[in-house]
Amino acid sequence: MAAALLAGTTVWAGDKLNMVVGTYTGSGSQGIYSFRFDQSNGTATLLDSVETDNPSYLTFSKNGRFVYAVNEQTDASKAALSAFRFDPKTGHLSLMNRQPTEGGDPCFVETNGQLALTANYSRGSMSVFPILRDGSLGERSCLFEGHAKAGAERPQHVPHVHTARFTADGHILATDFSVDQLLRFRVDGLRVTGLGVAGELVEGSAPRHLEFSRDQKRVYVMSELGGTVTVFANGRAQLTRLQTIASDSVGGRGGADIHLSADGRYLYASNRLKADGLSIFSVDAQTGLLRKVGYQLTGIHPRNFAITPNDRFLLCACRDSNVIEVYRRDTETGLLTLVNRIELPKPVCIKFGAIR
Repeated sequence: MAAALLAGTTVWAGDKLNMVVGTYTGSGSQGIYSFRFDQSNGTATLLDSVETDNPSYLTFSKNGRFVYAVNEQTDASKAALSAFRFDPKTGHLSLMNRQPTEGGDPCFVETNGQLALTANYSRGSMSVFPILRDGSLGERSCLFEGHAKAGAERPQHVPHVHTARFTADGHILATDFSVDQLLRFRVDGLRVTGLGVAGELVEGSAPRHLEFSRDQKRVYVMSELGGTVTVFANGRAQLTRLQTIASDSVGGRGGADIHLSADGRYLYASNRLKADGLSIFSVDAQTGLLRKVGYQLTGIHPRNFAITPNDRFLLCACRDSNVIEVYRRDTETGLLTLVNRIELPKPVCIKFGAIR
């Protein structure tokens, strides 16, 4: 399976990792599943599961002792963000509390330790929650609205926000899906202030997920409808577009997730709806620009994926194949070889945490 570095602060030691997986419920899944993943050989052992509705995206706290998961419901009265206590030694999960997002279909969550953010797709908004001293969630403190263009075609005819990420210099970047822009916010403790547009993409792109280079001088954006990756130079969350390169070459209009390898040499992007798979790009060490070097076909509807901290494995959640595919990475070429499959109903999000 795969692992993503947790906010750049986690110290990884040894070959064993904690892994949590979010799913869509209603088709045999309970909710969140906890595994022990061995990043030396690509095998996983199920530890625990907990029932919760449609935890389609989740994340660990910085200390690895809490998990925050969205409850993706179109009905805004049911849409929520849930906080779980997590035992790093046993993998046991227990619900602490839940707060309404007041925005339908929350599909992304991230935390900086003081605040948690959700991107609410159907409401087209970003919700902000304080993290209380015991790790639970306080009531939503603010809600920022996204935008739409008059007369735009579906799905850009109404606002959608898909991702909201903290930057290292005290900002937030959010994907304003329907107007092909990235929004910028300033974070001062528990206070979040909107600063307007940070960067613009090609019209019709529909930005979905984004990734930072290790030094955060580059921002990589995966666009859903355009099926492209856009590279930006980042100056205190003010972005200059450097490159737009095709990830989806068959017009699937289903671009999904995006991640860099831990060494920063390769970038991967998932594509759905046609020729489901992962685009593989090499990254120029000086400019950060991309060159496509391969394509790995996967199971049906690859969503979120993750790369282990040691760079050996990439795990891809293939929702409609009901499997997490485990690929061994060639660290020299970036190419992938399927070595294991973890059967699980409707997997959609994979996150790793250290064992303490």
